[in-house]
Amino acid sequence: MRHTVIIPSYNTLNHLKNTYKSLKKYAPEVDIIVIDDASEDGTWQWLNSLSDSKLQIIIAAERKGHTYWYDEGMRNADTDIVSILHSDMIIGPGYFENMLKHLKKGKVVCATRIEPPIHPPGKEKIVMNFGDDHDNFMWEAFEEFVTSEANSVKDATTKGIFAPWMLYKEDHFAIGGHDQRFAPYGYEDSDIFNRWILAGYEMVQSRDSLCYHMTCRGHRWNKGVGIENSDYKSTMERCRREFLRKWSDWIQNDPYQFPIIYPKYDFGFIVKNSSDVQLIEFLEPRCNNIYLDQNRETYIKLEQKRSILNLSERVLPYDNEKNNEILITIDGNTFDQQDYQIITQLPQIIKQSGEIGKFQLGNLFIDIIQLNEYQNNLIKL
Repeated sequence: MRHTVIIPSYNTLNHLKNTYKSLKKYAPEVDIIVIDDASEDGTWQWLNSLSDSKLQIIIAAERKGHTYWYDEGMRNADTDIVSILHSDMIIGPGYFENMLKHLKKGKVVCATRIEPPIHPPGKEKIVMNFGDDHDNFMWEAFEEFVTSEANSVKDATTKGIFAPWMLYKEDHFAIGGHDQRFAPYGYEDSDIFNRWILAGYEMVQSRDSLCYHMTCRGHRWNKGVGIENSDYKSTMERCRREFLRKWSDWIQNDPYQFPIIYPKYDFGFIVKNSSDVQLIEFLEPRCNNIYLDQNRETYIKLEQKRSILNLSERVLPYDNEKNNEILITIDGNTFDQQDYQIITQLPQIIKQSGEIGKFQLGNLFIDIIQLNEYQNNLIKL
């Protein structure tokens, strides 16, 4: 079944060479789109030196990030089925076949990653060391393991979703593709996973579709493990806050990395004694509106650069009319660690309480006027 794999690459030339080598070795029939995301490491020169009728090359004039290029690559694909691959991933034998056998319309299929022992283990992946950099990858040992492992778990699936994944292109764009507020990278995957699930798509992980993932070389560590890019922390923090503004809750997953999605409610936080800007910084992304008696203009000026939203419409004066469906009154002078924990779990707490009315939790006064849920409004861009 013909399909296209999309691979954005930013300064990962040596890893990209391994990714490309594995594709030509184990899946020579697949159509490939590689995007050089304004790299400075000779990526475009190497790509232009290749003679490959199955390869389409896109050279970016400026860096836009994989959040943008996944979708743009798909728009350039000639096939109905598309998949994505990180430029630090090496596929094994049977990789695409073992995803395609599960694929149908309205379904997303992800592969199983094998990773070196850099990050914590999990049920969704295999931790095994076949090398931790482009120049020490053990090709023969990897191929032998993948062949054996795929045979032992043939046709097995679990319920999870993470990169690398495959789906029908029309399903991806039916909900608008990736949300570009998370460009160039950062939590765009968790956002679209939530939206696929809420749209009713089926999620499945193929346990015999195996690839090796060096991890984090496409953005965080593309100068080497532990050598963090200068923009990584600030980019991830900005996108973390945008994710909270959108979903009012942080990312949660089950042991197989299947997302747990709690309702999005219309929260309004009324903050008395809002002299602590750090408290405002913690609270604001978790609600639709925050009402402040102090530091409103100061906070907006400091924070606006980290949001595509107009914060003047979210951060309102304390005496402004409150039209939110759930109001939480907070006193900055008494806000403590228990209150902090309550706020981080607020969607779950409200979901479990399920009752309209007024009550107190810790030092927080909660007034539930209506219990409408708005997460399904986030499915389509």
